[in-house]
This record gives sequence, C-alpha cells and structure tokens, in this order.
Amino acid sequence: MSTNLRFTQKYADSILSVLNCHDRVIVKGYLPFFKDAYLNGFVDSVLRMRRKDFVPFLENCSEELVEHAKRLAGDHYRFVQGDHDKERIIRGQIHERKLTEGLVAVLCCMETCRGVRLRYAEKRPQLQFSKRPQRVLYYYFLDPEFGLIYVRMQTFFPFTIQVYVNGHDWLARQMAKKQINFVQNDNAFTQLDDSTAAQCLADRFPRLPWVRILKHWAYFVNPLLSQKWLRRYSYYWVIDQAEYSTDVLFRRREDLQTLFPRLIDHTLLHFSADDILHFLGRRLHPCFDGEVLTLCRKHRWPGTRIKHRVKNNWLKMYDKFGQILRIETVINQPREFRVRRQCTRKGISQMAWCPMNKGVANFYRYREVALASNQRYLDALAVVDVPPATERQLDRLSQPVSHHGRRRRGLNLMHTEEQKLFQAILRGEHRLNGFRNRDILNTLHTQPTRSADERRRRMHRVSRQLQLLRAHGLIGKVPHSHRYQITPKGEAVMSTAIRVRAKTFPQELPCAA
Repeated sequence: MSTNLRFTQKYADSILSVLNCHDRVIVKGYLPFFKDAYLNGFVDSVLRMRRKDFVPFLENCSEELVEHAKRLAGDHYRFVQGDHDKERIIRGQIHERKLTEGLVAVLCCMETCRGVRLRYAEKRPQLQFSKRPQRVLYYYFLDPEFGLIYVRMQTFFPFTIQVYVNGHDWLARQMAKKQINFVQNDNAFTQLDDSTAAQCLADRFPRLPWVRILKHWAYFVNPLLSQKWLRRYSYYWVIDQAEYSTDVLFRRREDLQTLFPRLIDHTLLHFSADDILHFLGRRLHPCFDGEVLTLCRKHRWPGTRIKHRVKNNWLKMYDKFGQILRIETVINQPREFRVRRQCTRKGISQMAWCPMNKGVANFYRYREVALASNQRYLDALAVVDVPPATERQLDRLSQPVSHHGRRRRGLNLMHTEEQKLFQAILRGEHRLNGFRNRDILNTLHTQPTRSADERRRRMHRVSRQLQLLRAHGLIGKVPHSHRYQITPKGEAVMSTAIRVRAKTFPQELPCAA
C-alpha cells in the first residue's frame, strides 16, 4: 500500500517519529448455538434430556465455572457490585503485589447477558434464548506476550467469551525482547529509539495465529469444553471492535500545542460528510442509510478530541499528553468495507470484492482499511498552516490577467460566489485524483434541471470559473485528461480566504449610530 507522507514531509523538522499500530482490540467467541430450534434439537437428540431439566443442568454448570475461578484465583477472587472501576482495582493489585506475569485476579459481577429460558407452549415446553441476569467472570492476566489482558466469561449457556488485548502493550513486550529502547506512557510511546524496527514489529500483530491463541485462553477459563457434551464444539471467533492508530510524535510540546488548535478548526470548518466518507473509503450514495456526525470535546483527559462517526465506525483525532498527534480509526461494523476473497457468483467460484465480516481471518484487512483511512485524514490536514498569501500575491489576484491570449478578470476573495467555488474545489474527494467540470457543477447546483439550455448555461459558467482560477494559478490542468488539481498557491489562497471570512469577521457588525 502506498504511503502518503505529505503531512510528515511538511512538518519534518518538528516530527520525531510516526508509528502505526493496533490499539484496543476486542474479540468475542461464540459456541455454534444461535437459533432456538437448533438448541431444542441439541437437547432432545444429543443430550437426550428433558427440556425442563436443561435449565437446572445449566445452573449446575454455572456453579462449576464459578468454583473453577475461585480455585484459580484463591484469595484474589472478588465479587463486585454497583459502580466500580475494574481497571483501577487491577492496577492496584499489580502495584501492591509487584506482579510481572500470571493471573492477577478474577472479578465476578452480575450482568444481563444472553442466556436460556424455558417457555411453556401448547404441546411441549420450548427452550429459547433471551436476556437474563447472570454472573460474569473477568479474568485479568499479565500475559508474557500481550501484557495486561482480560477474558470475560459468561457463566450461563451459551458461555460467550470476550477477550481484550492492546496492540501497544504487545508491541512493548516485543520491543523489550528485541532490546529496542522505548518509553511507554499508558497506551502510547513517548520515545522510540528505532521507529523503523518498531513499525516492522507492529505490522506482525494482525498476522498472529489468533485462533490458536484464543483457543488456549478459552480452555483455561472454561473447563466445560473438555466435558463430553461440549467436547465436539469449538468457539467461532469474531472481532467485535478494533482500533488502529497513527501516532505522530513531535519533538517539542510547543510545536504540537501551536499546531493542534488550527487542525481542530480546519476539520470543523472544512470537513464535510462527503470528506469523512472519503477518508473511510466510501462514497455518499443516494441509498446511504445512516448518519455522519462530528463531535468535538475540548475539556477532557488526556487531550482535546474530535470524533467523526459514520454509522457505527469512527475516525478520531486527539492530542495525547500534549506531545502525540493521534489519528485513530475504530471499526465496529466491518460490512461497510470490502475484502477480496473466494466466493460463488452465478454458480461460478471466483475471487471478488465482498462485504467484510467480523471473522479473525480478516484481521489483516482491518489493518489495511484503517491505515488507509488514517493516511487520507493526515493527507487532508497537510494544507493546514500553509504559508499565508503575501500582500503582493493578493494584489495580483485582484488584478486582471491574460491567459492564452484572453483577458481574465481579477478575483474578489471575500465574495459569496467566489467562496462557494473555493469550498467546492477544496472538498476532500478531489485531493487524490483531482476534479472535473462535472464534479464542481454537481456541487454548486444540487437541484437538477430538466431544461437542456439551463444545463448548458450552468456547464459553460463553471468552465469560465475554472478557467479564471487557472489563469490566476490556483488550479492546474492534469496532462492528457479533463481533470484539474489544486496548486500549492491555490491551497494557500483559497484556504486562507475561507478561514478569514468564516473565522475572523464577526457574524454581525455594529450599526453606525
């Protein structure tokens, strides 16, 4: 995958290193019991048990799982109720006992999760899946490979498992083995002696043998898998949530603190819904069923955060510890993206792009999608803090110019019509491949017209506007094509003009007395 370095090239003097790495990853394991009919057939044919006896049987299994947790944890088994911070409890245990490896503690609490109930019907009782309160076990480990992780175990059938791992903690363990010096603060690295070697290690994370690793943890927390009635079943592992971050580490806090407010203002002012979809590799389609939201929180720890939400997937930017600019893509709904795999279409087996499912086999594709999203976002931010237009440039733009033997008028940068044209050209989807007359026409005129003459007039008017910008050097023609691209001068002038009109001038001027 090509790497776009426009942002890092522009601020190379201020940037110390860039690291792309998985952050929080939540994986869930499901036993293959999904439908009520299959469950009833399993109890009737496999267990050969009366349905009304199955729920008491499961209650005994639940007690067995709790007793197993108590034996493993000993004095460090704890039942917690009400509001509690599990991570704070575990961090306290690690600090107090000075642990470096092994089981830290098991926390048990009551939660409402998917379970089984007996429903009485006309002919015979029916077992059905429904929400019910049950005990849930949280196993916290200091794993020698992954650092601090937890395995969440539901004690009632179908015994769903949830595993939490952090890519930064895993990377820290790998760098320690390779004797690469680093300084870790929470889930970020504030110092890396060899960022290239660290990046090579981080790229291995999605390619780990995840099924074998997760199976090992599942057998540790669920002894029922070794019993005869469940021995032939195994968990199906899916990625419930995956965060992938791009950390830009600045040399000095002052550099990021000066730049970051401008980045926030630029995203709030310039990034439209089309831009956010473009960053995530999507297009705004008429059949798009969802919403695109942008949320900004400035008073939070560890720093200001802006969050773009498309359905249930997120794209975030925040400053971490005042020294790290983090761009992070969070994938909760992978079917919004595509993966190339073997499939059958019209009876023919072929390789094709299909909606991506949550299986751990697609972990590598999660990384590719998120990395491309982070890079597009950083690329769009590369125009921020460009050198401002000089007085001499502004004077030239306001004067008529000659282009290809024809006289073109000067620009009025603050005029409403000019500003609409600037905003249409600076849209995010035009950054990579440029834009055509038709693209600007569709943006400026959202209401279609049935009149052929009116469509022709609109098209010619947009052509004259683009030729005007080209004459002033704000856009350039792509050779051997009908596309245009924004020039560095155009980025400086148009971005500054929009910012001055929207941010510098007040909404209302006081009237003269």
